[in-house]
Amino acid sequence: MKTKTDKPNKKIEWLQRKHDEQGLTVAEKDSLIALQQARLAFLEEQFRLAKYKLFASQNEAHPGQGNLFNEAEEMAELELEEDKSELPKDKPKRKRNTQTFDEHITREVVIHDIDEADKVCACCQGELHCMGKDVTEKLVFVPATTKVVEHHRLKYACRGCEQNGTHNTLKQAPPVPSILPKSYSTPSLLSQLIISKYQHGLPLYRQEVIFKQLGIQLCRQTMSDWLIKIANVLHPILYEYWHKILLTQAVVKADETPLKVIKDDNIKSYMWVYSCGADSPAGNLQGDSTPNIVLYDYQPTRAGKCAVDFLQGADTKHYTGYLQVDGYAGYHQSPATLVVCMAHLRRKFTEAQKAQSQNSKKNGKADWALNHIQKLYRIEKLIKDLPIKERYRIRQEKSVPLLNQFKTWLDKSAPNVLPESLLGKALNYALNQWARAIRYCDDGRLDIDNNRSERAIKPFVMGRKAWLFSQTANGANASATLYSIIETAKANGLVPYDYLMHVMNQITAGNTDPEKLLPWNVNLS
Repeated sequence: MKTKTDKPNKKIEWLQRKHDEQGLTVAEKDSLIALQQARLAFLEEQFRLAKYKLFASQNEAHPGQGNLFNEAEEMAELELEEDKSELPKDKPKRKRNTQTFDEHITREVVIHDIDEADKVCACCQGELHCMGKDVTEKLVFVPATTKVVEHHRLKYACRGCEQNGTHNTLKQAPPVPSILPKSYSTPSLLSQLIISKYQHGLPLYRQEVIFKQLGIQLCRQTMSDWLIKIANVLHPILYEYWHKILLTQAVVKADETPLKVIKDDNIKSYMWVYSCGADSPAGNLQGDSTPNIVLYDYQPTRAGKCAVDFLQGADTKHYTGYLQVDGYAGYHQSPATLVVCMAHLRRKFTEAQKAQSQNSKKNGKADWALNHIQKLYRIEKLIKDLPIKERYRIRQEKSVPLLNQFKTWLDKSAPNVLPESLLGKALNYALNQWARAIRYCDDGRLDIDNNRSERAIKPFVMGRKAWLFSQTANGANASATLYSIIETAKANGLVPYDYLMHVMNQITAGNTDPEKLLPWNVNLS
């Protein structure tokens, strides 16, 4: 028999069950809301980063690159604004830059004199004397000129033998040596084609138009054939010898960039670049005799085996020195001691900083990381010209404590940040690459970043924007050889055109000793 007290108990149980169900529902909703908020924050972050990349100015872009067709007007407006800023009389006027011209430029002197009748004083009728002169320089551009050199090889025969029919003697001067036999190309013409395309980014079809305006019918197919042939001539003499020298250096830097090759099976091929030394002869460290070499290597893939094979060279001995690269995992296959670029680590935090909410008034974790990395770069700026041992000592004294502090902050911050966010990716990238990123402190010959290689690959990237792609693998290999010669010549302070002319003239004359053609040994003056 049910009592009256049973009903309240059941009611309480029912209410408790409903309460628990509602509590579970609220918890589920809270979890779903938190997940959606995190997803929304991630999408907003991606949107801000995409907007920044699309509209913000890039450090690597050429100033005013977006308005190349309006460059003259932009510069005129800039000078007008500078002149307006100098209107206050108490502010000293900015001194205009005076143009100077190299001594080798031909000079023509034109004398502007008054008439003989005017060389008499109007007061006393005495003869005027020349008290000085004003000199004004004007730069005159003379368009490129071409000429055809006819080589006449005279033939000699014995008239007596011809009449008797006993013996026919024929003598003639030997054929004129040519860098490309059975071709009317010359070192000067080939050098011009090479620097126009590979240094100035002028495609062959544009060069074809320029030659046509000069009255020369030189089709792009012929020029392309010449470039591949001259690259095949220069490759074993220069490129392969430089490759052997590069593999003997203590520090090598590497980078890679995509390349489209039309007649290649792969959708995307790659141009790899390897370098040692500095950007210029004056850039080497004190006590460092490392030669300045820049070598490009075309490969159909981005596989790590490409770097392994290049760094092995012709023999079976693998390169085991320092290899300074970005964080690409393909380089891990190399037995070299990897040194990861600090600039790439910084770039991850820069992306996180640019994508953070603009409404946030306080500095975030990305700001802290970038400020800390900037302290490391300030040290590098102070020691860049010091001897190798002194660079090592100062890094151990000043950079290592900062790096230890940075590592402690990374370990503390990473667990509290969403891994999928840009900041989370930056933190995880830094932690994964940490051992290789701080290795630059182990040797004074190493740099904090891999910007040397990125600067070396940049001329190829800029040229690629003009000619867009290579037609065949042979053309891509030729480009690698010719780019290597031009950039190595520039790194050694040489004018690429003059160096190419010198090398081809020497090869034509039979002088093919690569040691005598090294860009840091030749004297082109």
